Order: sequence, then structure tokens, then C-alpha cells
Amino acid sequence: MPSPFPPFGGGILFLFVVCLLAYLLLLGFLRYSIAMSIVANSQEIKALSLDLDGTILSPETLLTEQTVRAIQACRDRGLRIIINTGRSVEGAEAFRAELGIEGAMVYCNGALTAQMPDARVLRTALLDKAAAALCVELAREAGVYCQVFFPDGANAAQMMLMAEQDAPEREMYYHHTRRRAEMCDLIQTLVQPEQKGCFKLMFITESDILTPLREKIQARLGASVYVTQTYSTFLEVMDAKASKGQGLEAALKYYSLKRGEVLAIGDEENDLPMFAAAGFSAAPANAKDSVKAAADVVIGSNADDGVAAFLEEIFAL
Repeated sequence: MPSPFPPFGGGILFLFVVCLLAYLLLLGFLRYSIAMSIVANSQEIKALSLDLDGTILSPETLLTEQTVRAIQACRDRGLRIIINTGRSVEGAEAFRAELGIEGAMVYCNGALTAQMPDARVLRTALLDKAAAALCVELAREAGVYCQVFFPDGANAAQMMLMAEQDAPEREMYYHHTRRRAEMCDLIQTLVQPEQKGCFKLMFITESDILTPLREKIQARLGASVYVTQTYSTFLEVMDAKASKGQGLEAALKYYSLKRGEVLAIGDEENDLPMFAAAGFSAAPANAKDSVKAAADVVIGSNADDGVAAFLEEIFAL
């Protein structure tokens, strides 16, 4: 009579499949439980920290009617709506105005926190001039397009975007944000006595070129800088005191809110510090795998108004 059990090798495979299914069921249950926990604690949530690109903006870089309605409904209920973006004030202002929200906002991955619409600076963390100059030199050596966000001397919350190559990447960034870099010699601009530093420096090129460039920057500048990849083609360098998490902490301090009273939603590597500074976190289905793994719950994609649907659910809008 043949044995009812699979052979030894098959038994190990069978046990592995059973354990994997059990793990996936447990993971699904935990995510469901966390999602229900967010719903149960929705009355305690007093602020939303929202990324723009890839999160509340559609793939066409637009705010849909459903998303505007949901966020405005949260605003009308008294929730603080905090835009937390890698964009500059100028690159994000049209979306803030369309949403009709005011108060503390986080820009340039936390290098600037400002009260809007007055553009009153609440916190800045400028990248050191020498560090920025080193990055420019590395960009020149690699032949990579580089642009720098400088403080505007007339208003500390406004930014001048400068580059020294009239490359296709310059136009690509313009079509993405409606901001076109002015041309200059970046090193000469950095060494001017009136320059105190810059908000951030951005490299735009293919990801396989950015990887060794990132390694060089980290090796040369170490813990003095914060380096993050915000798109597969964007590598950004800021002061170590800049991150979306530190920017969010400044906004929460401004509102006298606690970490457990904020829900953060984002999709990219630069959103991870924001998750760490928030009580709850969510990532859309289009987010990077590492971001989805770090989030408390994964929601619908930005192509399907995922954030709007999630807010409607947890706040019964």
C-alpha cells in the first residue's frame, strides 16, 4: 500500500507552501487589523500629512475632483492638511490653492517648513555651500544634469532654481513642475558671500548612473547630508537636518499636535521619514515595494483615487 504522505522532498515543499500561505494570511489579517485600527481611531486623527506626486496627484499630475472633495471635507471637519512634498513652494502652490488649504506646509523634502499662504518661514535646513559645490563638481565629472534650489534673498520661503546645462532634463523638469531653471555657473553662484547655502541639489539622469553617483556622495559627505531618490531619475541631496519627517515634526509643533494624531500618506523613498514621524501611515498601491512594506496599510493607487477613497472610508465622508 503506497504511503499517504509525500516523499521527503515533497513533504518539505508541502510544509513550505503551508507556512507561506499562513504567513500571507497573517500578514493580510494584520494589515486589515491595522486598517480597522485607523478607522477606530479616526476621531483621534487631527492632521493629514500628504505627499503630492504619486500620492494625491493622478498619474497625469492633476488633482481629481474626488480627491479635492475628500481633502476639503477633511479640512471642513477641522483636520489640519499638511502638504509634505519634495517640490518647492512655487512647484506646489497651484495644488495648495486648488485644495483651498492653509497653514504649515513642508517643502523640498523637509528643507523648508512654511506657513502658507503668507510664506512665513517656520523652519529651514540649508545644505552647506561646500557640500553643494562638491556635488556640482561630481555632476560635472559624470556629465550629469544638476540643478540647485537657492533661497531668494527677497523672501526666505521663495526659491531660485538654477542650473548650468540647457539639457533635455531641464525641459523635462519644467513640464513636470512648470519650473524652468535659470542658467548660471553654479560654483560661482555658491561662492557668493550673500549665499548661505541651498535648500537642495537635484541630479536628473538614468537610475543606473545615479546609483554610483549616490555612493560617491555618501562616501565623501557621509552623515552631513540626507540623500534620497524621489523618482527613478531624480536624486536629491539636502542637509542631514532635512527630511519629510523633520519637516512634519516642525509642522506638528506649530499646531501643538502629537505624533499619534497624524496620518501620513506617501509613495516614495523620501516618504519613509514622514511615516516614522506619524502615528499612522498609508501607501498607495503604486508605491515602491519598500514603502508599501513600511506603511501600516496599502490603499488604492493614485490612478484610482486611492487616497480619496481611503479618506472617505475612514472618516465616513
